[in-house]
Amino acid sequence: MRISRLLLAPVGALLVLAAVLGATEYAMARPSRRTADVPYVPATTPGFDAKYNLLDVYAPKKAGPAAGYPVVLFIHGGSWNSGDKNFYSFIGRRLAKQGVVGVIVSYRLAPKVHVPEQAADCARALAWTVANIKSYGGDPARVFVMGHSAGGGLAALLATDDALLARNGLPTNPVRGAILDDPAGLDMCDYLKKLEYPGDRQYLVPFTTNPAVWRENSAIYKIRPGLPPFLFFIGGKTYPSISSSSARFRDRLTAVGPHRATLCCPASTTSPWCCSSTGSTTSSTKSC
Repeated sequence: MRISRLLLAPVGALLVLAAVLGATEYAMARPSRRTADVPYVPATTPGFDAKYNLLDVYAPKKAGPAAGYPVVLFIHGGSWNSGDKNFYSFIGRRLAKQGVVGVIVSYRLAPKVHVPEQAADCARALAWTVANIKSYGGDPARVFVMGHSAGGGLAALLATDDALLARNGLPTNPVRGAILDDPAGLDMCDYLKKLEYPGDRQYLVPFTTNPAVWRENSAIYKIRPGLPPFLFFIGGKTYPSISSSSARFRDRLTAVGPHRATLCCPASTTSPWCCSSTGSTTSSTKSC
């Protein structure tokens, strides 16, 4: 299934954050209904965090189709050690205005937990969404994932790692497409082996010092035939590691067979985004 064009607008909103906060937030609130601070795992779950194991649902106020509106689960960034859902209400409201049910999630952060636990939190939020989103006007058969920066890497894991989902209540992967905005962590095995940029050692906290953990939590090593479509938004001034790992990810998608991987990059001041299907027939990703 192709990712509907109606899902493109929210990603652009993320890149103009300063413009949409304030007056725009009020304008977006009117066509949406927010259900806040919903636990996506029972409080009796080992390690449950009453602050971070929560999500918000933003649903259009207008009645939708009988099957429900499409659904986007959004995962925030923050170097795996900061951020939460509350900063991203504008994403949920923009999604709802576009006729999409937005699910904005928080997850536990480093150093309290590591990336495997964060990925499990996101998988459990996805399982909650599939099981419950019909009650909020969403279609559980049309669930997309979306993430920014570190959240992009976590969203990519949800789209590619069936074993992760099976361990967390989803025997079948429900993800119909992934929207990745400047995704970080697609290939942390390669990144942490090199440690070529100042401050890179900070990422050994969320990813640990174990190379097996780096690889297991890098979505690029999960690529196989039959994955859903991917849509990449890559900023013109993003980090080189993000642009290069995203390119390798798209190359590997193409290498395993026909696949829809669309890249959107800044084009000009008059045409802010230029989108095209990309990929080559070979992959430059090396075994870790």
